[in-house]
Amino acid sequence: MDSGDNKFNRQLRSNLCDSSLERKLTNSPSVIVIGAGFAGITAARTLHDASFQVTLLESRNRIGGRVHTNYSFGFPIDLGASWLHGVGNENPLASLIGRLGLPLYRTSGDNSVLYDHDLESYALYDMDGNQVPQDLVAKVGETFEAILKETDVIRQEFREDMSIQRAISIVFERRPDLRLEGVDHNVLQWYLCRMEGWFAADADTISLRGWDQEELLPGGHGLMVRGYLPVLNTLAKGLDIRLNHRVTKIVRGHSGVKITVDDGRVLVADAAVIAVPLGVLKSNSIQFEPRLPDWKEEAIRDIGVGIENKIVLHFDKVFWPNVEFLGIVAETTYVCSYFLNLHKATGHRVLVYMPSGQLARDIEKMPDEAAAKFAFTQLQRMFPNASEPIQYLVSHWGTDANSLGSYSYDTVGKSHDLYERLRVPVDNLFFAGEATSIDYPGSVHGAYSTGLMAAEDCRMRVLERHGELDLFQPAMGEDVPVSIPLLISRL
Repeated sequence: MDSGDNKFNRQLRSNLCDSSLERKLTNSPSVIVIGAGFAGITAARTLHDASFQVTLLESRNRIGGRVHTNYSFGFPIDLGASWLHGVGNENPLASLIGRLGLPLYRTSGDNSVLYDHDLESYALYDMDGNQVPQDLVAKVGETFEAILKETDVIRQEFREDMSIQRAISIVFERRPDLRLEGVDHNVLQWYLCRMEGWFAADADTISLRGWDQEELLPGGHGLMVRGYLPVLNTLAKGLDIRLNHRVTKIVRGHSGVKITVDDGRVLVADAAVIAVPLGVLKSNSIQFEPRLPDWKEEAIRDIGVGIENKIVLHFDKVFWPNVEFLGIVAETTYVCSYFLNLHKATGHRVLVYMPSGQLARDIEKMPDEAAAKFAFTQLQRMFPNASEPIQYLVSHWGTDANSLGSYSYDTVGKSHDLYERLRVPVDNLFFAGEATSIDYPGSVHGAYSTGLMAAEDCRMRVLERHGELDLFQPAMGEDVPVSIPLLISRL
């Protein structure tokens, strides 16, 4: 073993690209963080503040990862994550947003029929452009809740897992009184479509056993009115961030890690925090030497990655009602659609079309212009005289090589414990990101909390090896004051 370790150590020294990196390895604790999304920046910030020498590598030409605030319209638009789910002091991210004084637009209270930004005001239309009465929508919502309760009974009865869609079919077989026809059926499909949007996946792939294992924090949902970038910039201030550095190889050994980027340069450190999206890990574009353990590879393989995109339409005038959501009900979830009305939340004349699952994958095959036209066509079903958009933006989270998906979800037959397996360190490699959060997968606060955890695990492990661990030093984050967001906007 000693000879192997010495050989690895000599290899690290021989591949140093400059003497400053050698000093990082020999004189003080050093960490390389891979991925400048929310989890990676949080881990880097925390370790930097703990006096570690931190280098943050990011494959994109910007920070943020799947959090991307775009300013091309002249005001902020989040093309990725845009909500704080759980506006209260139980959310680990809420206190940070509160201290920054960033406004939130509250889109719902605690009770979430849709498992997303629940509707306080909405307008739904059928395929012919007729508005669906709101009392009918509310009545179907109660039926949807009853159906979900019945699926829990099925979950208790069946030993084998199944999809949400299959469970709902069994409910209808047992409870024909819950079957709906005509427009009522179409509204029910719209509710299911919104549920699919929460997981960014189709109902026939979502696990009955695992779909509700996420911890939903109290306080409702808040839209980041000014976008998430101000939070990211605050966390990133003063960090050594190297953009356009795509990692291709990670070598780990007892004495440290060796990271190779796509131009052949090599960086070394005591440890690494890996905070790249699950879709990138699935693609095997990063080579691990030695291979990751089987249990880690299984977690990477078996956690699902869904796709939800945004097609943002900017108009010169408002022609839609002053509601939070607009939607089209239809016979299948694939044909249903919904738009977020940013004008109500931010004052900007913007509607955001949000396809997910198979529909999102199909739309990603289109050029941006065709995708924007498709979204506008859906809008015209509700408003035949709608004026054409003056600008548009289209996200591509599924085909973007830096993400290869939007966020994680539980697939049929796979354990929810896989999220924890993905988080568990391997030697001096520490893992972070929304897909490593067993309590808050798929969320920004999940990414944030795992960044904190990975940083603390890394700090303890590295200082222990350096013989510098102070048993009387409080764990990172213990002295952070807790507060709730200061400005809650109801624009």
